[in-house]
Amino acid sequence: MMVLEIVITVILSYEVYKLHCVTKSGAVACLAVGVFLSVFGSASAFFIMTFFVIVSFFATMKDIDKKIAMGLQEGQFGERTWKNVAAVSFPPVLITVVHFFSGMDQATYVISFLTSVVVAGADTIASEIGVKDPKAYLITTFEPVKPGTNGGVSKKGTIVSTIAAFVIAALGWAVMAQTLHWAMLIPFVFGVLGNLLDSVFGALLENRGLISKYTNNWSTELISAILAGLFWTVIS
Repeated sequence: MMVLEIVITVILSYEVYKLHCVTKSGAVACLAVGVFLSVFGSASAFFIMTFFVIVSFFATMKDIDKKIAMGLQEGQFGERTWKNVAAVSFPPVLITVVHFFSGMDQATYVISFLTSVVVAGADTIASEIGVKDPKAYLITTFEPVKPGTNGGVSKKGTIVSTIAAFVIAALGWAVMAQTLHWAMLIPFVFGVLGNLLDSVFGALLENRGLISKYTNNWSTELISAILAGLFWTVIS
């Protein structure tokens, strides 16, 4: 199974590079993430990350011409570099490695891992879809801002990203836990909160040059994942 996962990772990394979703360095980073999950994780964790990559691709490429015309695309054609890939992948990979080498129970791992992926997915959807909403507001003051402004949120982006968060959480729970349990709502709720926290950090820290967008990405994912895991530990 591990060999198959690595082969799939190689193919996906090459294809997303050909489709201008990532740069060469981004493709190498995707390959590294796939290998780490194949070695230290499980087929289910690998599947969820693959699903995230596919969803991100479609969100990025949707109306890409309009985004380019507005100057709101990532890179030249919407492509991500290794920094983008590393920022969103570091938390789930870290959680997977910690689970592999520690005594973290499976439920805590699934909840923490999924929460980090949900935050990443919701943030990507909110950014790529919400950026086309002309009515954006700064999350801290609700004053109108230009689409694409750090810390800016929109009605369209919030609704679509919340739906995406639920889909990723539900699918992830079904694949990784293989049970029906209310606990699947934990990655969803903390994932949505993490997405909003990303906007708060963007308004308060990123706009002031205190952190980069990459630091914003991985830190909000990791914070949300840790809080979700702690919440489950306390109530279970």
